Amino acid sequence: MFDLLKRSSADLAIDLGTANTVVYVRGEGIVFAEPSVVALETLNGRTSVRAVGDDAKLMMGKTPDNIRTIRPLRNGVIADIEIAEQMIKHFIQKAHGGRSRFAARPEMAICVPSGSTQVERRAIKEAVSQAGAGKVWLIDEPLAAAIGADLPVNEPTGSMVVDIGGGTTEVGIISVQGLAMTMSVRVGGDRMDEAITASVRRNHNLIIGEATSERVKKEYGAAWLAPGQDPAKVRVRGREVSRGIPMEILVDQAELVTALSEPVGQIIEAVRIALENTAPEIAADIIDAGIVMTGGGSLLPGIDELLSKETGLAVSIAESPLDCVALGAGRALTEDAYRGALRAA
Repeated sequence: MFDLLKRSSADLAIDLGTANTVVYVRGEGIVFAEPSVVALETLNGRTSVRAVGDDAKLMMGKTPDNIRTIRPLRNGVIADIEIAEQMIKHFIQKAHGGRSRFAARPEMAICVPSGSTQVERRAIKEAVSQAGAGKVWLIDEPLAAAIGADLPVNEPTGSMVVDIGGGTTEVGIISVQGLAMTMSVRVGGDRMDEAITASVRRNHNLIIGEATSERVKKEYGAAWLAPGQDPAKVRVRGREVSRGIPMEILVDQAELVTALSEPVGQIIEAVRIALENTAPEIAADIIDAGIVMTGGGSLLPGIDELLSKETGLAVSIAESPLDCVALGAGRALTEDAYRGALRAA
């Protein structure tokens, strides 16, 4: 019984992302990561949650009229507070092994985009509190990413992290457990998916869904193609615009690179602006340390090499880029050395 009580009241750190939510539990580390998607079902005028996370994402684009799938976060912040509350509640219960009459209100650290407004931060606090949290802390995503990537955030040494999430890209320059410079641009994996969708429609008169564009990006997307590299041919299925019939086409990989060049270029421009506004002494440290990339967008093939070419700096990808933000928030919640990174919500 005491083990159940301990587990059910365990404190949490959550990377509440536009595309995916990653949950860290005190004493256990990262326990799961699931899509930030909720499926709602309406029967006899009443709406209830049908599925959350992995199960809900499988339904995207394939539901009957009485079921709809919703992503309650957009650009890293809450767009639908009631649905977000239901989603967070589900994830808290899953992290605690399901419902329990012994459950206490856990202390929680939530990651937020550095460019989010006070209104957006209050919305996150309200949703998390209503979902069952006790004390709520906030931590800026680039700072959490730097802690999770084991950068020397407590030392008087400049470090630079670029976290490319689903809705935002966070560029942070950290020194002495604070953000010396930060840029938050609402460009990430979602914008890349949209660029692929738009390109396929424009060039081939084919409409494809979110799941298809995401799959194509993950399997064949790239920031650039090496000279002499033979581009792959990608099979893409969707609905033909003029006739409205199902169709399968072949898309050249080079076309995907062209489609992705705009969002990738915006990310690189944000890094440039951050570097231009960095204090000279910190900039000198970054020359030695280079740039560390985290987040799902950092896994786009070639994006690290392109960023290195454009900035002249060494660029590396963190060991566990998908988990860095949640891991850093968890360490800030549980380790005294990083506690100063948290802010009361």
